[in-house]
This record gives sequence, C-alpha cells and structure tokens, in this order.
Amino acid sequence: MSSILTNNGAMVALQTMKSINQNMSKTQAEISTGKSISNAKDNAAVWAISKVMESDVEGFKGISDALNLGSSTLSVARQATETVTDLLTQIKGKIVAAQGDNVDRAKIQTDIDALKGQVDSVVGAAQFNGLNLVNGSASGMDVLSSLDRSSSGVAASSITVTAQNLSTGAYAANDVFGATTNGTVSTDADTFVLALDQGGGTDTITIQDGATSWAAGDKISMRIGDKTASYTVTSSDVTSGTNSVADLVAVGMKNAIDSLGISGLTVDYDSANPGELAFTNDGTKDLSVSGQFKNAGSGGLAALTSIDVTTSSGASTALGSIEGMLQTAIDAAAEFGSSQKRIDIQSNFVSSLSNALKSGIGSMVDADMEETSARLQALQVQQQLATQSLSIANQQPQNILALFR
Repeated sequence: MSSILTNNGAMVALQTMKSINQNMSKTQAEISTGKSISNAKDNAAVWAISKVMESDVEGFKGISDALNLGSSTLSVARQATETVTDLLTQIKGKIVAAQGDNVDRAKIQTDIDALKGQVDSVVGAAQFNGLNLVNGSASGMDVLSSLDRSSSGVAASSITVTAQNLSTGAYAANDVFGATTNGTVSTDADTFVLALDQGGGTDTITIQDGATSWAAGDKISMRIGDKTASYTVTSSDVTSGTNSVADLVAVGMKNAIDSLGISGLTVDYDSANPGELAFTNDGTKDLSVSGQFKNAGSGGLAALTSIDVTTSSGASTALGSIEGMLQTAIDAAAEFGSSQKRIDIQSNFVSSLSNALKSGIGSMVDADMEETSARLQALQVQQQLATQSLSIANQQPQNILALFR
C-alpha cells in the first residue's frame, strides 16, 4: 500500500542515517582523541579504573623523585665514609711505623694530626641538601619508596636509612680499663691491646667504674682478630643496685665474645675479681685483642683525638684504637652501600611499574587506530548509501502523483 501521508521507506532510511551518523561521530572522536573511552559516558566502569591507575602513575612520579633524592644523599655519605676509611688506613700505616724504636715519632705524630684534620673536614662536608648522615647531626632518614594499594585504601611505605656517626667530637675520657697483666695498659685508660700467642697465650683486662659515672649508651668494643664484640650500657644497668655497672659490662662482653665462636679462645669471668676478664688462646693462630671505650653521644671516631704516638706505650695503645675505628668506618660504608643499592633497585622497580601501569591504562582506553580507520571507511560508504536510500524513498510520493495523470 502506498500513502502520501506516511512514507515508511523514508523514515527507515532516515533512522538508518541517524545511526550511521552517530557511529561516525564516535569514530571521528576516537581518531581525534586517540581514545576509545575518553569520558565516563563511554564506559563508566573502565573509565573509573583507568582514572585510579592514572592517579597512581602520577604518585609514582613523586616517589621516583624521592628515591633519586635519597640515592644522591646516600651517595655523598658513602663517598665520605669510603674516604674516611682510606684516611684511617693511612693513619694506621703511620701508627705501625711508630712501633719501632729508632723512628722520629714527633714527625709521625705531625702527619697523623694532619690526617685527623682531613677526617674532620670530610665528615663535616658530607651533606646533601642540608642533611649530613655521618657527623652525628641526624639519626637517619626515611626515603619514600612505594604506594601500597589494598582493599582498605592506599598507604605509603618508606626505606629507613640509619645515620652513621663518624665525628671525632664529644669524647670524654673515663679510664674504664684497668691495668693488664701482660698488655700495654699500665695505667687506667680507655683503650688497650693484648697479644695472645697460640697454644696457651694468656692475659687479663679489668673493666672498672671510671672517673665518671657510667651512662646509658656508653659502649665497650673489643676486636679479636677480624671479629668485633661490643656491649652498650642500658638504663637498667645504670639503675641496678645488685652489681656495679662495670661488672655487668664485663659479663655482657664475655657473652658477646663467646657468641663470636673464635676457635681456641676462652674468656673466663671470675666473680671474685669483679670486672676482670681472663683470655686464653689455645688455638693454632696468634690473636690480638684490642678494646675501646666510647661514651654516650660521642662520635664513632671520638678516640681519634686521643691518638698520640710520641711515646712507645702511646704507639702501642694507638694501634689497638685505630683497628676499632677503621672497622667502624668500614661498617658505616658497607651500611650506606647496602642501603643505596636497595634504593636503586626500588627506583628501577618503580620505573618499570609505572611503565606497566601506563601500558595497562592504554590497553583499556586507547583506540585501536587500525580498526578505527577501517571502521571510518565503512561508515563513510554506509553514509553515502543511506543518503541515496533516503533520496529514493523521498521520490515515492512523486510516483503516486503519476497515477493521476
């Protein structure tokens, strides 16, 4: 049936053309923006996920900056500790040279004093953006390292770096080591050296209450061969009324040395002689035992200020002291190196993670340009055909008019 009031063919053609034009507009928008989902109307769920991931990517940019700053700060601190280690090695060489009899100890002491000054200069200059991790002014730093997203929300995590105090200041002598049996300490001092021959070499050292009262944080270190044991005085040690602090330190040092498991070495503590430790070397290698006291709050190289090789006894004592300080510097450099390596690994991971997130966002919202290009061409053909179809449908009333001629 034909009607001049209702042109069904034209309406169908017009509806088809509208649909084609809508698809054409969407395809052209994808081509111009490069995205298949550019707003929440396109796909609310996918758009929301992509926006959350984009915010995380932006956050990781800040984390990357924080990690780079942390790595740079640690690089300065590590370089400083490595330089201090080299300087202490040179000082040790001078001290060894002073052990002989026919040497000019005064000139050697002048060289040592110059190296001491250089150590202070390096430690004082080792700052980055105002933060110095080696002079005792800071306890450490927290380096922002990650954003951890879970069902409960987002939390930031950090890498904690502990400062290493290599300053030479704030040292106060306390004379906590009493006279040894065969060692180099003939009067009260804060350092000592024992030489234990293999196959039965013995010697003793007495830890005593010094010139001033012990304080929480005071530390005794003893180096036996290539191993180090230490004991740090606690607040409960200071307030204990049953034993002297020195006696508690002696027991703590015995336990610390025993835990090292040095073959052939025996350390005896006799309660009848408070504070006294007796060393016996039944092993097959000669052992050197050196001890050092560090008062609470003093720098790791505080004993450097008291090194004096102008006398034979002073040179012997200095040899034991420098071993402990050299190990302190080496441990500090190793700590900084390990922390910097961890930060660099995390920095590489954050970079890779950011790239992965960007790739994931792209796979969700980016337009497939090859597919979009092919679809555009198809829609253009459909648009032309729809136009022709609508034109033909609009000619139908003219055909009816011909029936009345």
